[in-house]
Amino acid sequence: MKLPLVSSLFLLAALNLHAQTPAPAPAPALTLKASTDHPDALYKTGETATFTIEAQQDGKPLPEGKVVCVLSKDGLQPQPPQTLNIKDGKATIIGKLDEPGFLLLRATSDKATTMAGAGYDPLLLKPSMPVPDDFEAFWNAQKAALAQVPAKATLTPVTTGAPKGVEAFDVQIDCLGKPVSGYFGKPVNAKAKSLPAILHVHGAGVRSSNLGSVSWALQEGGMLSMDINAHGLPNGKPKEFYDALAAGELKDYRIEGVQDREKVYFKGMFLRLIRAIDFLTSQPEWDGKTLIVYGSSQGGFQAFAAAGLDARVSYICAGVPAGCDHTGSQANRIAGWPKIVPNGADGKPNPAALQASRYFDNVNFAARAKCQGAVVTVGFIDTTCPPTSVYAAYNALTIPKAIHNDVLAGHTNTPAASKFMQAAALKHVRDSKAR
Repeated sequence: MKLPLVSSLFLLAALNLHAQTPAPAPAPALTLKASTDHPDALYKTGETATFTIEAQQDGKPLPEGKVVCVLSKDGLQPQPPQTLNIKDGKATIIGKLDEPGFLLLRATSDKATTMAGAGYDPLLLKPSMPVPDDFEAFWNAQKAALAQVPAKATLTPVTTGAPKGVEAFDVQIDCLGKPVSGYFGKPVNAKAKSLPAILHVHGAGVRSSNLGSVSWALQEGGMLSMDINAHGLPNGKPKEFYDALAAGELKDYRIEGVQDREKVYFKGMFLRLIRAIDFLTSQPEWDGKTLIVYGSSQGGFQAFAAAGLDARVSYICAGVPAGCDHTGSQANRIAGWPKIVPNGADGKPNPAALQASRYFDNVNFAARAKCQGAVVTVGFIDTTCPPTSVYAAYNALTIPKAIHNDVLAGHTNTPAASKFMQAAALKHVRDSKAR
C-alpha cells in the first residue's frame, strides 16, 4: 500500500529523529578498594587493625554514599553487618582478632564489592588435629601396592609445538588405576647424569597436560621437564572431550569417596605423582639429586603430598595451595579447597569424612617432608584456599622455607608470586649444581 506524501514525510522525520537520539549514557562506574593501616597487613594478636574503604565514581572520589561492611574470621563467624557513611571517597572500620588467624573484611555497596585481610600472628597457627598414628603405615601400604605394578612407559615423540632444542614426548606410564599421562621434554643430546628434573602438576579442573611446560628443559643449562594432568587422561584431545568429563564422570571428583580413606579420589592422584617421580628418576640423564615439584592450587596440594610421600623430592613450589587443614573445624577454623569434610544435618562435620581427610591433609604431609626446601604463596583475600589454612600447612613444614604474602590477592598467582616461585626453583637448581 502506498502511503500519502504527508504520512511518508512524518514517518521519515520520526525515523531520522530516532536515529539522531543519542543512546543513554552508561551509569558512572563505581569502584571500591580496601586496605589495612599496616602495609604488610600483619598484626600482633589483640592489636587493632584499621581498614580504609575507598570509593570512586567514574574515577573520582565519591562525595557521599554508604557501604555495608562485614568482618569475619577468614570467612567464619561473621560479625553483624555495619553500614558506614562514605565521605569524600573514604570510610573506615576497625577490628581485631584475639587469636592467630586472619580477619577478613568484605565491603559492599549497591554495585561493587571489595575485600581486605589482616593477618594476626599467622606463623603461630598450629595443626587443628595431630597426624594420625598410622599415617605412614597407610601410605606405605599404598606405595607397596603401586610398586607391584611395573612402571611401563610409552613415549610418543611430539613434533609440533615443542621448543627448538628440546626432545618432547607424550608419555603414558602404567599405574594403579588410571595411568600417568603427561608431556616430557629434555634437551637434545643431553649427557648422562647431568640434568635436574622438574615435575609440573595441575590445579583443579579437567584438561590435557601442558606441552608448554617442556620449555623448562632449556632452563639453567638444561632440565628434565614433565607436565602431568591430574586425572590420567589422554592428552591433546578436543576441548569437548574434557568438557564432557568435567560435566560427567569427573564432575564431583573432589568429594568422591570422602568417607573412606581407601576411596578418596586424591589417593589415585597422589600415587600418580609417585609413579611420575619413578619415571623421572629412572631417566639416564637425571643428576640423581635434584627433583622439584611445582604447582598451584590443586597443584600446590600435590606438591605438598609429593614432599611428604617421596624422599626423592628435593624441593617444592606450592602456589596458593589447596588441601590445607581439612580438619580446621576442630579448631574453629576454616578449611581450604576441596573442603572434603561435609557437615551433616546436625551442622557438625561428618565423622567418617573428618577421619579420612587426615590422610590427605597438607598439614600432615608437611610434617613428613624431608626435602631441602619449600616456597609457598598465599593470598590474604583468597576464599578458595583461605590464608588461615595455607599458613597452618606452611607452619608444619620443618625444612628451610619461605612464603610470599599477596596482601590484596585472592585465589591467583600474581606476577610477583609467579616470579617468586620461578626464581626459587631456579635457585635451587643452581645451588644443587654447586654442591
